[in-house]
Amino acid sequence: MNLLENPITNKEEVNNLIPQKAPFVMVDKLLYFSENKIVSGFTISDANIFTFQSTFTTSGLVENMAQTVALFTGYQYFLKQEPAPTGYIGAIKKVEIFNLPKKGDELVTTATILFEMAGVTLVKIEIKCNEKIIALSEMKTVLAVL
Repeated sequence: MNLLENPITNKEEVNNLIPQKAPFVMVDKLLYFSENKIVSGFTISDANIFTFQSTFTTSGLVENMAQTVALFTGYQYFLKQEPAPTGYIGAIKKVEIFNLPKKGDELVTTATILFEMAGVTLVKIEIKCNEKIIALSEMKTVLAVL
């Protein structure tokens, strides 16, 4: 069940949901949110720090995956009216990159939550571009302990 009434496409609103700040932001839309799934959007620009010769790099794709998970957590905290926590990539089980997107392409990244407990989230992630899967991953993220 989608717990998001309408997609959030305002970049400033999305930025408020994640701890990352410019120029290190790799998500700019929240398209879907449920208890165990999130879908983010991101449009590639030449100004992005992970764009090289009009191509978005592998590092950018991995960061987009991680920030999609951060957006999941950030939106959970938003619903509780609390600030978005800082998190880290705890482990990457696997990453498969099939194609690198270009400037102007929009990524649609889906993270399915496999396990979440005590600040640790295990997710399966896929990135689509032009309706084709261009990357897959399984990763674990961990919330920072203050």
